[in-house]
Amino acid sequence: MRESTITRKTKETAVSLGINLDGKGVYTVKTPIGFFTHMLELFSKHSGVDLTLDASGDIDVDHHHTVEDTGIVLGEAVAKALGDKKGIARYADVALPMDETLVNVALDLSGRPYFVYNAELKREKVGEFDTEVVEDFFRAFSVNAKITLHINVVYGTNAHHVIEAMFKGVAVACKRAMAVVSDTIPSTKGVL
Repeated sequence: MRESTITRKTKETAVSLGINLDGKGVYTVKTPIGFFTHMLELFSKHSGVDLTLDASGDIDVDHHHTVEDTGIVLGEAVAKALGDKKGIARYADVALPMDETLVNVALDLSGRPYFVYNAELKREKVGEFDTEVVEDFFRAFSVNAKITLHINVVYGTNAHHVIEAMFKGVAVACKRAMAVVSDTIPSTKGVL
């Protein structure tokens, strides 16, 4: 089974997370940030990854620590669950529309972390959620999952739609790239 559980506790946050990459997109997500909880539920549903998450943090300061640490833990859990990556598709890309928004996501489960983010969010907040931490979340996720991740917002005016399209786009790309399609390591090096 491609499953893992990770716990991270600091003076600022506590995050416990379990995933099953071969799940059905079943989730139980608890964070102190409503919009972020919703985005993580969308990630689970659209990636097909079963996700159990309990995150808390110093949101009286701001959302940064909780959101970034959740990205770290989710990335670590994905890397651990992928194991040696035998048989995975490895690459995926998706153009994800949401109403007036279009987001392109491309990723490579290469073992080499790299992150490109081209997005301009026109609002500082969606509800109580600090939109500037979206980039921090995806950077933490890509670095700790050891993947190359490119997120490019082609266009979009509604910050809620733009962020949701990013989460859904990454989810769909993860689902495609993590799919088992053979019985070999997808690299001429023989390792990823």
